[in-house]
Formats: sequence, C-alpha cells, structure tokens
Amino acid sequence: MAGFTGAVVVLPQGIAFAAIAGMPPEYGLYAAMVPAILAALFGSSPQLVSGPTTAASIVVFSSLSALAVPGTEDYVRFALTLTFMVGFIQLALGLARLGLLVNFVSHSVIVGFTAGAAILIALNQIENFLGIEAVRDGHALQRLWQNVLRVQDINPLALLVGLVTLLSGLASRKWFPRTPYMLTAMVVGTGLSALINTVASPDGPWGLVPTVGHIPATLPPLSAPDFSLSTIKDLAPAAFAVSLFALAEAVSISRALAAKSGHYIDGNQEFIGQGLSNLVGSFFSSYVATGSFNRSAVNYEAGARTPLSAIIAGGLLIPLVIVVAPVLAFLPNAAMAGILFLVAWGLIDFHHIRRITRASKAEAVVLWVTFAATLFLELEFAIILGVMLSLGVFLRQASRPRVQVRTPDPRLPKHRFNTDPDLPECPQMKMIRIDGAIFFGAVNYVAERLRIVARRNPQQKHLIILARSINFVDVAGAELLAREARHRRAMGGGLYFHQMKDGAKEPLREGGYMDDIGEENLYESKGEAIAEVFKRLDRNICKRCSKRIFSECQSLPTVDGAAD
Repeated sequence: MAGFTGAVVVLPQGIAFAAIAGMPPEYGLYAAMVPAILAALFGSSPQLVSGPTTAASIVVFSSLSALAVPGTEDYVRFALTLTFMVGFIQLALGLARLGLLVNFVSHSVIVGFTAGAAILIALNQIENFLGIEAVRDGHALQRLWQNVLRVQDINPLALLVGLVTLLSGLASRKWFPRTPYMLTAMVVGTGLSALINTVASPDGPWGLVPTVGHIPATLPPLSAPDFSLSTIKDLAPAAFAVSLFALAEAVSISRALAAKSGHYIDGNQEFIGQGLSNLVGSFFSSYVATGSFNRSAVNYEAGARTPLSAIIAGGLLIPLVIVVAPVLAFLPNAAMAGILFLVAWGLIDFHHIRRITRASKAEAVVLWVTFAATLFLELEFAIILGVMLSLGVFLRQASRPRVQVRTPDPRLPKHRFNTDPDLPECPQMKMIRIDGAIFFGAVNYVAERLRIVARRNPQQKHLIILARSINFVDVAGAELLAREARHRRAMGGGLYFHQMKDGAKEPLREGGYMDDIGEENLYESKGEAIAEVFKRLDRNICKRCSKRIFSECQSLPTVDGAAD
C-alpha cells in the first residue's frame, strides 16, 4: 500500500518537476522509475524515495537553458549527459568514502537556496498561469517585467483554470490533509479545462485553454548521453554543484527519517545508491534524481519500513503511466502552473528563516547571500558561493578559539572556577581555558591572547592552561606551545597543562615538542596542578599577598602591611 500510494503521488509531481526542469512532461515520470528502484536497492535508508525534485529540477533548468532551448532534443541530450556526470561524481565520492563532504552544505545554504528557487519556480510559471506566450530570453526577473507589460494578452480562460486549481489545492491541503493535494488540484483543473475546451471555440476571442499535449504511454526508452569533451567541459561546474546539493538533500532527508524510525544511515552507502541511480538512469531517459522529502514523508506515513516500498512504487509507476497517459495529455498548462505555485510556497521555510535570522548574524548572512545569489546568479554558483561562505564562517570561528581567564570563586561551592573579571587573582599564577583546536589558522590569534595575558601582569610568570577543551594540536600549534614554555621558563616561571587530551599530546610527543614543555608539567586534576605550581612560587610575594586565593595560601604567614 505504501508503494501504491507513492506511485500515485508522483504522477502530478513528476509532470510538475519536468516542467520546472524544462523537460518534456514524460521525463519527470521516467526519473521516478529506474532511479527510484536503484536508489532503494543500493542506498542505506529504508524509507528514502528518490526521483525528480524541485531543487534538482530548477538547477537543471538554470544550468542547461543557456546551452539549448528547453524541451528540445539538444536540451534533453544535455540533461541526460548532466545526469550521467552527476551519477559518476556521486558514485566516485561514495566509493572513496567521502560522505563527509555533504556536511559542508550547511542548513542555512539549503534554506536560502530553496527559498530563492521557490521564487524562480513561481516566476517561470507566470506565463502558463496567465495563458500568454512564454518569453525565454533574459533572467526570470526581467521576464516578470516583460509580462507586466503584456497584461492585455492575458487569456481569461487559462487564468480561471489556474486560479481554480490553486484554490482547490489550498482547500484540499487544509480540509483533507490525508489526500494528496497536488492530485486533487490536477483532477479539478483538468476537469474544468476539459469542460471549457468542450464549450469554447478555437476561433473565439480567447481560443482554448492550452494543455500539456501528448504524453507517450510507453516504458522508459533507452537513451544515450553525449560524451563529447566540449559537452563535458560545459557541464562540469554544474555537475559538481548539482552532485553536492543533491547528495546533501538525500542524506539530510535520510537522517531526518532515521531520527523517527531509529535506523542507521551510512552516508557513503547513500552516495553509492544515489550515484548508481543517476548513472544507470541516464540510459533510461531519466534526468537528475535525488531524495524527495515529500514522497519520502508520504512513504513513511503510509507505513513503509523497508526499501521494498520504493521499489514497488517505481515498478507500479510503469504500468500506471501507460494507463493514465492519455488522460494526462489533457492537463492544462495553467493548472500545472497553479500546482507549482503551491509547491513554491511550500518550499519557503519561514520557520527556519526566522530562527536562523534571530540565532546567528553570520548564518543569516550566509542564508540571505545564498538567497540573493540564487535569484541573480547561475544556480550552481549560488550553491558553491553559499558553501564557501559557510566554510568562511566556520573557519573564522575555528580560528578564534575562546580564551578565558579562570579564577576560583569563593561565592561558589568548593570555590569552583569562574570567569568573573572582578574576582581576585594570584599575583604569580595565571589560569586560562582554551576552547577549540590550536591549529595553523588559530595560532596567531592564540599567540596574541597569550601576549596580552603576559603584558597585563608580567609578575604572573606561571601559566596553567586548562586544556580539556583542546581537541587537536597541529605542528604550528605545537610550535606555539613549545615557544611559550621556553618563554615562561626564561621569565623564571613555567607553562603547565590540566587534562590535556591524548589527541593533543600525541603531536607534541611525536614531534619532540614535549621536551620543551615537560611531561612533568601535565596534570590530571586542578588541585594537583595548583599544589605543584604553588611550590614554585616566590614565598616572599606570597607572604605579602592578602588575597589568599588557594587553600595552600592559608598556611603561609602574613607580613604586616601586606599589599595586593
């Protein structure tokens, strides 16, 4: 039953997504057949359903519309070649165990891209919704202005069908949520269009409502991608961007479903499944397929527990298309536009846009820059730009690990450590905590913070670094710590570490840097570190100190007129 439900749901979606991609309508259905079966057989998610999606379709259109006229034989050939290249890249990444690459496509990039893609989808369907001749030249925003100037050419009959389809879809989604709203909208729009075209005359003032036209009632025909070097060169940037984004979409959907079902997801195996689905699918008239959130969610809610449901859905779709293809030929373009308006609105994730904007200024910049780039640049470059911005935000944060002064707080139980700058400190001993890796990108920042610490109070010659949060130290970081240890000894003090992890100790030992730091200066407990360092303090300064920061200080005699 889950498989049958998936086969029925993909009928309107496949045709709609093919329209977004600039492909003939039957190719959206072909993309839901062989790729869905192969992705289910070789992927790792029990509930993921692959096939045509909105995001993949809009990227395909953006990448190929500059190379050929959408819907033409050359355009289809480019789309099949792009699908083969995407499958090859995905399969290679999976076999090379590089599944971690999708982690660099941040959630902010996906939210910003899909919001921008939603607007482009709506803009690209305005002509069909209004029943006017499509303008293919220029950017979507330029075509919007040209359509505004052609208001007098609007076909009222097509506009009526589009509005009724849109409203019926909204009503179905609100009052009958268990019924596929796209299927309901398609039936209502097609019925109204058939009625109008039966009554109206082709020679009338508005003519007839334009329809999708003939859809072949056949099995997916064999196809051949174009392997010429010029074509591969033209498609290479788009293939890489589409591969990365499609994988991020599939893996993120798999993980979301796994969180509900409790299944384990192998990212590398998912790469292999997606790669094989596109690689083989390109020879069966399929354009780029990836994991579909809508169909996967429907599949899960319908009771699917194994990949067999997706295999059944792909297999059932083949005879189902043969049966219903004659009816689908009467689907009006205006109704398809109305359905795509609903799809576009659903793509804009207002909840996460608000949350990201409030939570982080840096992530908000990534989101809105990706959104703007999606509207005004080529989509593959918008994705790459978003990824680069996300990496820039991450590297900026990673290169500035938090360096905090830590001091015992007498107001807390057991004098627990605190970061309050007003707390008194030991005049000879400084304690700081470093949160983050000390690697080549962070060395200059950490070195500057250490210089500031030393410059503010030169008498604090002994420095204890609370190193529990230092997960990684590379060669540049090891050089810095060894240099700081030598500098502290030259001052008459020392450098000490509390709870340094094995991952940080190993490069220090392997590179010989521990000779400068000293194994004896590594401590597992704060009490032990403070007690050992306390033995090396200048007792004359301790006697004149009135702060008595540590318990060891209490046993020392005081000098009359002791100063801070």
